[in-house]
Amino acid sequence: QVQLVESGGGLVQAGGSLRLSCVVSGRTFSRYVMGWFRQAPGKEREFVAAISWSGGSTYYADSAKGRFTISRDVAKNIGALQMNSLKPEDTAIYYCAGGYSETLIHDKYNYGYWGQGTQVTVSS
Repeated sequence: QVQLVESGGGLVQAGGSLRLSCVVSGRTFSRYVMGWFRQAPGKEREFVAAISWSGGSTYYADSAKGRFTISRDVAKNIGALQMNSLKPEDTAIYYCAGGYSETLIHDKYNYGYWGQGTQVTVSS
């Protein structure tokens, strides 16, 4: 059993920053990809960013490029998403996920393990 727990969400003004963290515990997969997805009310869950098992490769949605930075500490099983220059349209529940294939890294169905989510609200 793998558990992922996110933290760091909150309310921030437009232009501000937040840092989300994801702690993985339980049965640990040393070679899984870690992704961040988000879901706004009435919308489907969408890809935000992901990182390879080694941390050597990162991937971003167009909406996140240049503003968000994903990272992970493989030894500590911790991941993070640094979000800068936040916009009201970034408001959503953010989920950390553990997945299998780097080829399908943008696909939410590639991820078998999900956290409970953390709310991010950006006010204008």
